[in-house]
Amino acid sequence: MKHLPLNNKLFIENRKRFAKEMKSNSIAVFNSNDEVITNGDALYKFVQNSNLYWLTGIDQEDTMLILFPDNIDKKYREVLVLVRPNTLKEKWDGHRLRIDEAQKISGIETIVWLDSLDALLQSWIHNADNIYLDTDENDRKPFHYETREYKYIRQMKKRYPLHKYYRAAKIAKELRAVKSPYEIEVMQQAVDITEKAFRRVMQFVKPGVYEYEIEAEIIHEFLRNRASGEGYGTIIASGDRARTLHYVYNNEECKDGELILMDFGARYGGYNADLTRTIPVNGKFTKRQKEIYNACLHLHHYAASILKPGISVNVYHEKIGDEATKIFNKIGLLSASEIKNEDKENRAYRKYLYHGVSHHLGIDVHDYGTRTEPLKEGMLLTIEPGIYIEEEHIGIRIENNYWLTKNGNKDLMKNFPITAEEIEAAMKK
Repeated sequence: MKHLPLNNKLFIENRKRFAKEMKSNSIAVFNSNDEVITNGDALYKFVQNSNLYWLTGIDQEDTMLILFPDNIDKKYREVLVLVRPNTLKEKWDGHRLRIDEAQKISGIETIVWLDSLDALLQSWIHNADNIYLDTDENDRKPFHYETREYKYIRQMKKRYPLHKYYRAAKIAKELRAVKSPYEIEVMQQAVDITEKAFRRVMQFVKPGVYEYEIEAEIIHEFLRNRASGEGYGTIIASGDRARTLHYVYNNEECKDGELILMDFGARYGGYNADLTRTIPVNGKFTKRQKEIYNACLHLHHYAASILKPGISVNVYHEKIGDEATKIFNKIGLLSASEIKNEDKENRAYRKYLYHGVSHHLGIDVHDYGTRTEPLKEGMLLTIEPGIYIEEEHIGIRIENNYWLTKNGNKDLMKNFPITAEEIEAAMKK
């Protein structure tokens, strides 16, 4: 790992929160993600199962966690399972965690090697009434992929058919949505690294640079500040390409008079920041660019004013739609007749703002969290309104990360330049 050691109270508290929600005399089993082959003998970069990481802080393949809060033998109420270090394999693939290292990271005292687990696990399961197994239940997941967890579910149900089975993800979805102060400490470090990268590229950008050069500057700043890398694929979209929400090519020249939409975030300690800013290539907004930018910024500030515990995501987006309608009329995008005759199922403002304004953020960039029920204190969300105008070949988006407090929210990116004037001044330096 590149990051400094995290406070293991983060993971200790998460396990306590999860165990508290389990039914009595139950056991929960979590598996790491697979190592996945690309081609030949090469592997994709390993990414840990998010629920397992949230509970342990362990970012290593062939890892398992077993929680059995009612185990008669207290030693085995929390068990971390690791692959046994192999000297020959380590010559090829590098160091694997030792017992003391895993204890420090996770706060779990009992470590069992994977090759000696079966006999122990069988006795624990025979003493339990219920088994919690994990699945990937993120609502935004676009497809089904049979991971190690799904294969494990089949094996367990075949081996222990008379136990009652429950979904660990149902508990994790509720708990992971509400971030602890320990988690926010890590998130803030990811945010602070992202700020350094943003300030770096504002000094770098000028007419004639290529999008991939900007991307390189960002990643350089991430790595030199101990981030593990990008939280997601960096978007550097200049000119009309900014209207493509998930533009990934980053291969075009940035030209004088254009804007650049940059969507990026550092991943630090397993948690992701998520920033979007739109800046002028030459360091100066035109009058029309500034008008649209300020309209987008107004929507951003309006969203921040209503994002608080108690509001539902649906009501929140509906209110933002109402405000966007007014603003788009003011800057000449929507006429009064278009607004009056709009289809309520596909509102007129959607022509220029065609995505959601907020999503949950954390270990996953699109993290677990409600999309229908009222928001709760402790949730962490983005605010990212955009304005995309095909006829003007322009796309603008402004995004910060907000932690919900008792009566409102805290902007984790409050120190970032965000107004047109602040951006121009930072680029001029």
